[in-house]
Amino acid sequence: MNAVPIARVNWADKVNSVGSGKPSRVVIHGVEGVGKTSLPAYAPSPIYMMTRGETGLMTLIDNDRIPETPHFPEVSTWLESLSQIDWLANAEHKFKTLAIDTGNGLERLCHEHIGNVEFGGDMGPKGFLNYGRGYDVSCGEWLKFLALLDRVRERGIQPFLICHTKVKNFKNPEGSDYDRYQPDMNEKTWGLTHKWADFVAFVNYETFVEKDKDSGRKKGAGGQKRIMYTERRAAFDAKNRMGLPPSIVLADSAEDSWKALLEAVKQARNPQ
Repeated sequence: MNAVPIARVNWADKVNSVGSGKPSRVVIHGVEGVGKTSLPAYAPSPIYMMTRGETGLMTLIDNDRIPETPHFPEVSTWLESLSQIDWLANAEHKFKTLAIDTGNGLERLCHEHIGNVEFGGDMGPKGFLNYGRGYDVSCGEWLKFLALLDRVRERGIQPFLICHTKVKNFKNPEGSDYDRYQPDMNEKTWGLTHKWADFVAFVNYETFVEKDKDSGRKKGAGGQKRIMYTERRAAFDAKNRMGLPPSIVLADSAEDSWKALLEAVKQARNPQ
Protein backbone atom coordinates (compact mmCIF):
# COMPACT_ATOMS: atom_id res chain seq x y z
CA MET A 1 0.00 0.00 0.00
CA ASN A 2 1.38 3.37 -1.02
CA ALA A 3 1.73 5.93 1.75
CA VAL A 4 -0.48 8.98 1.46
CA PRO A 5 1.76 12.05 1.08
CA ILE A 6 1.45 14.61 3.86
CA ALA A 7 0.68 18.11 2.65
CA ARG A 8 3.23 20.64 3.87
CA VAL A 9 1.38 23.66 5.23
CA ASN A 10 2.73 26.63 7.14
CA TRP A 11 0.33 26.22 10.05
CA ALA A 12 1.99 29.08 11.96
CA ASP A 13 0.05 31.48 9.74
CA LYS A 14 -3.24 29.85 10.73
CA VAL A 15 -2.86 29.79 14.54
CA ASN A 16 -5.09 32.13 16.57
CA SER A 17 -6.22 32.44 20.17
CA VAL A 18 -9.82 33.67 19.93
CA GLY A 19 -13.09 31.76 20.25
CA SER A 20 -15.60 31.02 17.51
CA GLY A 21 -18.01 33.82 18.43
CA LYS A 22 -20.92 31.44 17.90
CA PRO A 23 -23.83 31.04 20.35
CA SER A 24 -23.59 28.20 22.86
CA ARG A 25 -25.37 24.88 22.34
CA VAL A 26 -27.96 24.64 25.14
CA VAL A 27 -29.99 21.67 26.42
CA ILE A 28 -32.54 22.04 29.22
CA HIS A 29 -34.21 19.06 30.88
CA GLY A 30 -36.43 18.97 33.93
CA VAL A 31 -39.53 17.63 35.62
CA GLU A 32 -43.05 18.30 34.36
CA GLY A 33 -44.43 21.81 34.81
CA VAL A 34 -41.15 23.36 35.99
CA GLY A 35 -41.07 26.00 33.24
CA LYS A 36 -38.80 24.50 30.58
CA THR A 37 -40.94 25.58 27.63
CA SER A 38 -41.57 29.14 28.78
CA LEU A 39 -37.96 30.07 29.54
CA PRO A 40 -36.64 30.60 25.96
CA ALA A 41 -39.70 32.69 25.09
CA TYR A 42 -37.81 35.66 26.58
CA ALA A 43 -34.59 34.97 24.69
CA PRO A 44 -33.68 37.34 21.81
CA SER A 45 -36.08 37.01 18.83
CA PRO A 46 -37.18 33.42 19.51
CA ILE A 47 -38.93 30.94 17.27
CA TYR A 48 -40.16 27.53 18.42
CA MET A 49 -40.27 24.16 16.75
CA MET A 50 -43.04 22.01 18.25
CA THR A 51 -42.84 18.27 17.73
CA ARG A 52 -45.99 16.15 17.43
CA GLY A 53 -48.09 16.35 20.59
CA GLU A 54 -45.75 18.87 22.23
CA THR A 55 -47.86 22.02 21.92
CA GLY A 56 -47.48 23.37 25.45
CA LEU A 57 -46.21 26.64 23.99
CA MET A 58 -49.64 27.43 22.53
CA THR A 59 -51.33 26.59 25.83
CA LEU A 60 -49.01 29.03 27.60
CA ILE A 61 -49.83 31.72 25.02
CA ASP A 62 -53.59 31.04 25.23
CA ASN A 63 -53.50 31.47 29.00
CA ASP A 64 -51.37 34.63 28.92
CA ARG A 65 -48.48 32.93 30.68
CA ILE A 66 -46.09 34.19 28.02
CA PRO A 67 -46.53 36.75 25.21
CA GLU A 68 -47.42 35.70 21.68
CA THR A 69 -44.30 33.96 20.42
CA PRO A 70 -43.42 32.93 16.84
CA HIS A 71 -43.57 29.19 16.18
CA PHE A 72 -43.49 26.87 13.20
CA PRO A 73 -46.46 24.55 12.54
CA GLU A 74 -46.34 21.41 14.68
CA VAL A 75 -44.09 18.89 12.91
CA SER A 76 -45.32 15.34 12.43
CA THR A 77 -42.39 13.81 10.54
CA TRP A 78 -38.61 13.78 10.83
CA LEU A 79 -38.13 15.31 7.38
CA GLU A 80 -40.45 18.21 8.27
CA SER A 81 -38.30 18.99 11.30
CA LEU A 82 -35.09 18.98 9.27
CA SER A 83 -36.78 21.21 6.67
CA GLN A 84 -37.71 23.80 9.30
CA ILE A 85 -34.15 23.92 10.66
CA ASP A 86 -32.72 24.08 7.14
CA TRP A 87 -34.94 27.09 6.45
CA LEU A 88 -33.57 28.84 9.53
CA ALA A 89 -30.03 28.06 8.42
CA ASN A 90 -30.47 29.49 4.91
CA ALA A 91 -33.39 31.94 4.62
CA GLU A 92 -33.49 35.64 5.41
CA HIS A 93 -35.30 36.19 8.73
CA LYS A 94 -35.04 38.05 12.03
CA PHE A 95 -34.83 35.12 14.47
CA LYS A 96 -31.93 34.79 16.91
CA THR A 97 -33.08 31.85 19.05
CA LEU A 98 -34.43 28.42 18.10
CA ALA A 99 -36.26 26.54 20.87
CA ILE A 100 -37.02 22.90 20.06
CA ASP A 101 -39.83 21.49 22.18
CA THR A 102 -39.01 18.68 22.69
CA GLY A 103 -35.85 16.71 22.03
CA ASN A 104 -37.72 13.58 23.10
CA GLY A 105 -40.42 14.18 20.52
CA LEU A 106 -37.83 14.83 17.84
CA GLU A 107 -36.06 11.59 18.69
CA ARG A 108 -39.37 9.73 18.34
CA LEU A 109 -39.83 11.17 14.84
CA CYS A 110 -36.28 10.16 13.96
CA HIS A 111 -36.89 6.58 15.11
CA GLU A 112 -40.16 6.40 13.17
CA HIS A 113 -38.38 7.63 10.04
CA ILE A 114 -35.67 5.00 10.35
CA GLY A 115 -38.27 2.34 11.10
CA ASN A 116 -40.12 3.16 7.89
CA VAL A 117 -37.07 3.62 5.65
CA GLU A 118 -34.79 0.84 6.92
CA PHE A 119 -37.16 -1.70 8.49
CA GLY A 120 -40.29 -1.52 6.35
CA GLY A 121 -42.31 0.11 9.13
CA ASP A 122 -41.63 -2.73 11.59
CA MET A 123 -40.83 -1.07 14.91
CA GLY A 124 -40.92 -4.37 16.81
CA PRO A 125 -38.36 -7.01 17.81
CA LYS A 126 -38.06 -8.34 14.25
CA GLY A 127 -37.37 -4.88 12.85
CA PHE A 128 -36.28 -1.67 14.54
CA LEU A 129 -35.75 -3.29 17.96
CA ASN A 130 -33.85 -6.31 16.63
CA TYR A 131 -30.64 -6.27 18.69
CA GLY A 132 -31.03 -2.51 18.99
CA ARG A 133 -30.23 -2.07 15.30
CA GLY A 134 -32.75 0.72 14.86
CA TYR A 135 -31.13 2.83 17.55
CA ASP A 136 -27.72 2.32 15.94
CA VAL A 137 -28.94 3.33 12.47
CA SER A 138 -30.79 6.33 13.90
CA CYS A 139 -27.53 7.81 15.19
CA GLY A 140 -26.54 8.74 11.64
CA GLU A 141 -29.75 10.76 11.17
CA TRP A 142 -29.35 12.38 14.59
CA LEU A 143 -25.85 13.52 13.66
CA LYS A 144 -27.35 15.18 10.56
CA PHE A 145 -29.75 17.04 12.86
CA LEU A 146 -26.91 18.21 15.15
CA ALA A 147 -24.91 19.33 12.11
CA LEU A 148 -27.92 21.36 10.94
CA LEU A 149 -28.09 23.04 14.33
CA ASP A 150 -24.45 23.97 13.98
CA ARG A 151 -25.25 25.57 10.63
CA VAL A 152 -27.95 27.55 12.44
CA ARG A 153 -25.34 28.64 14.99
CA GLU A 154 -23.16 29.92 12.17
CA ARG A 155 -25.99 32.36 11.44
CA GLY A 156 -25.77 33.63 15.03
CA ILE A 157 -28.90 31.75 16.14
CA GLN A 158 -28.77 30.06 19.53
CA PRO A 159 -30.29 26.55 19.72
CA PHE A 160 -32.23 25.49 22.83
CA LEU A 161 -33.14 21.82 22.99
CA ILE A 162 -35.88 21.30 25.61
CA CYS A 163 -36.23 17.75 26.97
CA HIS A 164 -38.42 15.85 29.36
CA THR A 165 -36.47 14.04 32.05
CA LYS A 166 -36.61 10.53 33.47
CA VAL A 167 -35.23 8.69 36.46
CA LYS A 168 -32.79 6.03 35.30
CA ASN A 169 -30.66 3.57 37.20
CA PHE A 170 -26.97 4.39 36.82
CA LYS A 171 -24.52 1.52 36.68
CA ASN A 172 -21.81 2.84 38.96
CA PRO A 173 -18.37 1.32 38.21
CA GLU A 174 -17.00 2.65 41.51
CA GLY A 175 -19.64 1.31 43.89
CA SER A 176 -23.34 0.73 44.34
CA ASP A 177 -25.73 1.64 41.52
CA TYR A 178 -28.14 4.52 42.06
CA ASP A 179 -31.01 6.40 40.37
CA ARG A 180 -30.48 9.73 38.68
CA TYR A 181 -32.32 12.20 36.42
CA GLN A 182 -31.33 12.38 32.76
CA PRO A 183 -33.10 13.43 29.53
CA ASP A 184 -35.75 10.91 28.48
CA MET A 185 -33.91 9.73 25.39
CA ASN A 186 -32.21 6.58 24.21
CA GLU A 187 -28.70 6.36 25.65
CA LYS A 188 -27.06 6.46 22.21
CA THR A 189 -29.01 9.53 21.11
CA TRP A 190 -28.36 11.27 24.40
CA GLY A 191 -24.67 10.39 24.25
CA LEU A 192 -24.30 12.19 20.92
CA THR A 193 -26.33 15.16 22.16
CA HIS A 194 -24.42 15.46 25.42
CA LYS A 195 -21.09 15.57 23.58
CA TRP A 196 -22.47 18.21 21.19
CA ALA A 197 -23.88 20.48 23.92
CA ASP A 198 -21.93 23.27 25.60
CA PHE A 199 -24.43 23.67 28.41
CA VAL A 200 -26.85 21.12 29.88
CA ALA A 201 -29.13 22.36 32.65
CA PHE A 202 -31.39 20.34 34.91
CA VAL A 203 -34.38 22.19 36.39
CA ASN A 204 -36.29 20.89 39.39
CA TYR A 205 -38.28 22.05 42.36
CA GLU A 206 -36.26 22.32 45.54
CA THR A 207 -37.31 19.55 47.90
CA PHE A 208 -36.13 18.41 51.27
CA VAL A 209 -37.08 15.57 53.58
CA GLU A 210 -38.96 16.11 56.84
CA LYS A 211 -39.43 13.56 59.58
CA ASP A 212 -42.86 13.30 61.20
CA LYS A 213 -42.54 13.85 64.96
CA ASP A 214 -45.11 11.23 65.85
CA SER A 215 -44.64 8.44 63.33
CA GLY A 216 -41.00 9.03 62.47
CA ARG A 217 -41.86 8.57 58.79
CA LYS A 218 -40.03 10.70 56.25
CA LYS A 219 -41.84 12.76 53.64
CA GLY A 220 -40.88 15.19 50.92
CA ALA A 221 -41.44 18.90 51.53
CA GLY A 222 -40.84 22.12 49.63
CA GLY A 223 -41.86 22.09 45.98
CA GLN A 224 -42.17 25.85 45.40
CA LYS A 225 -38.68 27.16 44.65
CA ARG A 226 -37.35 26.23 41.21
CA ILE A 227 -33.62 25.60 40.82
CA MET A 228 -31.54 25.31 37.65
CA TYR A 229 -28.57 23.04 38.22
CA THR A 230 -25.63 23.51 35.88
CA GLU A 231 -23.03 20.94 36.99
CA ARG A 232 -23.23 17.15 36.92
CA ARG A 233 -24.06 15.45 40.19
CA ALA A 234 -24.83 11.89 41.16
CA ALA A 235 -28.55 12.75 41.17
CA PHE A 236 -28.75 14.38 37.72
CA ASP A 237 -27.00 14.96 34.42
CA ALA A 238 -25.71 18.45 33.61
CA LYS A 239 -22.77 20.11 31.89
CA ASN A 240 -21.25 23.56 32.24
CA ARG A 241 -18.75 25.06 29.79
CA MET A 242 -19.99 28.58 30.52
CA GLY A 243 -18.54 29.01 34.00
CA LEU A 244 -21.96 29.42 35.61
CA PRO A 245 -22.51 28.80 39.32
CA PRO A 246 -23.54 25.24 40.26
CA SER A 247 -27.14 26.34 40.80
CA ILE A 248 -29.34 29.29 39.84
CA VAL A 249 -32.55 30.15 41.67
CA LEU A 250 -35.29 30.84 39.12
CA ALA A 251 -38.09 33.33 39.70
CA ASP A 252 -41.86 32.82 39.75
CA SER A 253 -42.26 34.20 36.24
CA ALA A 254 -40.55 32.99 33.06
CA GLU A 255 -39.41 36.52 32.24
CA ASP A 256 -37.71 37.02 35.60
CA SER A 257 -36.23 33.52 35.38
CA TRP A 258 -34.65 34.44 32.05
CA LYS A 259 -33.25 37.60 33.66
CA ALA A 260 -31.78 35.49 36.48
CA LEU A 261 -30.05 33.27 33.93
CA LEU A 262 -28.71 36.27 32.02
CA GLU A 263 -27.39 37.77 35.25
CA ALA A 264 -25.59 34.52 36.06
CA VAL A 265 -24.02 34.52 32.57
CA LYS A 266 -22.97 38.15 33.02
CA GLN A 267 -21.36 37.42 36.38
CA ALA A 268 -19.54 34.41 34.94
CA ARG A 269 -18.08 36.49 32.12
CA ASN A 270 -17.21 39.48 34.28
CA PRO A 271 -16.44 38.23 37.81
CA GLN A 272 -15.82 40.94 40.36
